[in-house]
Amino acid sequence: MNVTKTLKRIVAAGLAVAVVAGAGVAAAQQMAFFRIGTGGTAGTYFPIGGLLANAISNPPGSRPCDQGGSCGVPGLIATAVASNGSVANINAIASGGMESGFTQSDVAYWAYTGTGVYEGKDKVEGLRSIANLYPETIHLVARKGAGIKSPADLKGKRVSLDEPGSGTLIDARIVLGAYGISEKDIKPEYLKPNAAGDRLRDGALDAFFFVGGYPAGAISELATSAGVELVPIAGPESTKILADYKFFAKDTVPAGTYKDVGTIETISVNAQWVTSTKIADDLVYGVTKALWNDNSRKLMDAGHAKGKAIRKETALDGLGVPLHPGAEKFYKEVGLLK
Repeated sequence: MNVTKTLKRIVAAGLAVAVVAGAGVAAAQQMAFFRIGTGGTAGTYFPIGGLLANAISNPPGSRPCDQGGSCGVPGLIATAVASNGSVANINAIASGGMESGFTQSDVAYWAYTGTGVYEGKDKVEGLRSIANLYPETIHLVARKGAGIKSPADLKGKRVSLDEPGSGTLIDARIVLGAYGISEKDIKPEYLKPNAAGDRLRDGALDAFFFVGGYPAGAISELATSAGVELVPIAGPESTKILADYKFFAKDTVPAGTYKDVGTIETISVNAQWVTSTKIADDLVYGVTKALWNDNSRKLMDAGHAKGKAIRKETALDGLGVPLHPGAEKFYKEVGLLK
């Protein structure tokens, strides 16, 4: 989905609420707000978050679903909020700054268990899952002519690893380590994909990492305007990553996903929607039910290429943390859980 259109929908929803409240109609129906922490506006989390926010929202005064209106949770106003990504979203959920958010399955697991990047930190024991969403592909994007054919070629190069608080930064470090490279061996920068793309286009950057569903808007635009190369993450180093970190899986970016880029082997993690035990069971039940209704299915199929990969049949695959009781109730009702 076009980011501008997504933002317009979110703003329009907010205006609709203001009008309804001004008319006094909202008094007849309890109103709840449900924020979804996403990622940078040039990535995949943000447009997907806009789609899901639209699907589960049903502002006070809206027409009911059976009258052609919203099929979301009655009285709910959901918004997609741009953020630094997985770690930042989990931290916001833990502090109460967000009701929910998207995260990579590896980051969720580390936060819940106090391992990995959360080693020595407080466990986020209240973290709970709503659904597994889709595979997130690790992209290593290189400037044409930079001579980068493998992550091993990044030594001495100017490389963006994404911002602190992002899952991309964590996974970039894992990839670098598998190829025998540390941040001391490169000239690291810590930029979101849109800023990294601008610098790569200007010749001020040689490569950048991005973890997200393909096609990613920032990379598509860059491939069209300046041309890029995707670097494979494959071979024995990739095999070792898969052996050491069970939440990774083999993945392939099909030819033509980005202009003039052929088929590329890489690895991926899962994108998951998480929340907190602090959020009421009834609300999470309603959100989960609204996520998987027929109206939401149409929105996801039409709204983004990765929306088609968000399927109820895979909603419980590879969850990094336990289900929220409200979500668990729904999945039991539809027979996905006993």
